[in-house]
Amino acid sequence: MKTRDFIWKLLVIACAVLVPLLFALNAVQADRYMRAQDEIRALEKKQVELVEENKRLITDISLLSSGERIGKIAEEELGMRKAESEEIVRVEMRR
Repeated sequence: MKTRDFIWKLLVIACAVLVPLLFALNAVQADRYMRAQDEIRALEKKQVELVEENKRLITDISLLSSGERIGKIAEEELGMRKAESEEIVRVEMRR
């Protein structure tokens, strides 16, 4: 009987210690989960911003590299002109 009472008391003490400990661990895990969720939201927001910026940059590249724009800059700012057919020299290279 004494052994049975001892085991019973030990079990009650273990439960009295473990239950609050498990609640505390649950609270810590919930806090970690919330922080991870916040970080994921921030990263998703940053990803959307970067995708939008990338789209703008691709559009800018398309506009800046258009043949019409380059031709205009060549003529107006650099004083270039299209070569006449007699001015063109063809060079052939052998390998």
